[in-house]
Amino acid sequence: MSFSTRDHYFGRNLDLDEVYDTRITVSPRNLPFRFRCGETSDRHPAMVGMATVVNGYPLYFEATSERGLSAASLQFSDCCVYAKKGTGRGTEVASFELIPWLLCRCGTVEEVRNLMTRTTVTDETFGEGYPAAPLHWMVSDRTESVVIESTADGLQVHDNHIGIMTNSPPFPHHVVNMVNHMGVSSKPPVNRFTGAVDLRPYCRGMGSIGLPGDMSSMSRFVRGAFALHNSVCDESETGSVGQFFHIMGTTSQPRGCNDLGCRRYELTQYTSCCNTDTGVYYYTTYGNRQISAVDMHRTDLEGRAPICYRPVTDQQVLMQNRAG
Repeated sequence: MSFSTRDHYFGRNLDLDEVYDTRITVSPRNLPFRFRCGETSDRHPAMVGMATVVNGYPLYFEATSERGLSAASLQFSDCCVYAKKGTGRGTEVASFELIPWLLCRCGTVEEVRNLMTRTTVTDETFGEGYPAAPLHWMVSDRTESVVIESTADGLQVHDNHIGIMTNSPPFPHHVVNMVNHMGVSSKPPVNRFTGAVDLRPYCRGMGSIGLPGDMSSMSRFVRGAFALHNSVCDESETGSVGQFFHIMGTTSQPRGCNDLGCRRYELTQYTSCCNTDTGVYYYTTYGNRQISAVDMHRTDLEGRAPICYRPVTDQQVLMQNRAG
């Protein structure tokens, strides 16, 4: 989700049935990114996000650069078709490296659009045991967002005026599906049947009847969009961050509600919210609902190695009447 009050915020829910060895990871300006096309970024904007770090290389789930550009990868199963290595036009970038590729080179969404016109996303893997995951990407700055998708029809860059993205199907299908829910409202419903019968709401919130409540990606897209565009928030940092997590909470998945069989359940592993103006990365985990934070600018941004912080996963509770 992309969200603005006084500052701009970008973050995501990571919904998976597997637990990865993730770290809040700062990539300093001098960390070399060696891309599979043969190019190297030895000096680039610093970035912060959640990643699995393998042999010193951060495999980012999402990240924000110090220039304020953010990108997140999301599952795109059954729709994703990458180009084979050596068959694409322009610069070939492996799917696992697209986030740092963009954040190293671009500071705005407009620059991303221009770069992607001469970029192909390939199915090259990171290495043994790391297959090319089927992904699509949401990229945002303070003023706009796009969705990048590689399908059988080629590479598309869709303008995203909604500010929300989720998993399959392709982004245009999500937009069309919103038409099915145009009647939902944050306001009380009015009687459009007949004036001859006095019909009145019997409880609050009835204007949102018809808002889908299931765990499918298309329903979560609609719920997230409804919450984002009807949200009322002050411009303080604590108010903005708190509201971000409340909005994302409308799409989160509790363990057991999305049963994949064999005691496997898709659930929200973590929720992130990065203030893209200050570089402070906020997050919660499934086991810890208390908001934790890492400030990118309180690290050595001139270093050459990733700076990693283990997520807080044990529930933190403030006991207000502790005996003592």
